[in-house]
Amino acid sequence: MKFEDYIKNVPDFPIEGIQFKDITPLIGNPDAFKAAIDELTAFAKEKGANIVIGPDARGFIIGCPVAYALNAGFVPVRKPGKLPREVLTYDYSLEYGTNTLCMHKDAIKPGDKVVIMDDLLATGGTVEATVKLVEEAKGEVVGLGFMIELVDLKGRDKIKDYDVKVLMKF
Repeated sequence: MKFEDYIKNVPDFPIEGIQFKDITPLIGNPDAFKAAIDELTAFAKEKGANIVIGPDARGFIIGCPVAYALNAGFVPVRKPGKLPREVLTYDYSLEYGTNTLCMHKDAIKPGDKVVIMDDLLATGGTVEATVKLVEEAKGEVVGLGFMIELVDLKGRDKIKDYDVKVLMKF
């Protein structure tokens, strides 16, 4: 399946100069969404993952069905103030600002094999922050999966030591 056919470009969103890649047509098409999730699930299974992490918010859309298909646990990584118990936090930069991610302190157990799933690899800030949270909790990041990679932003440079699965490159 040619996943690129289901991606819409949205100029100047969320700020001027950003060319946003909208995945909603892909996830709205049952055949395209299933095929994408099946590919990412196969990657996670190959890596032996027992936990799937999805960063807020589109990572939830990708990570939850992968976790379900694997019969694995799902851990949400959220923005500050969204998780009710004690959290680990990490500050990071993204292509149009800065942010902080949080994960429940007890969400990952030492030795858990974790795959991180998200819609987009851009500058790598979000996934790098998520990796740091997993490693702080003594989990092992066994793979990173994305629907889209924006190659020119060189996000892979920040995650070069990890196995990566990408469905589309722009």
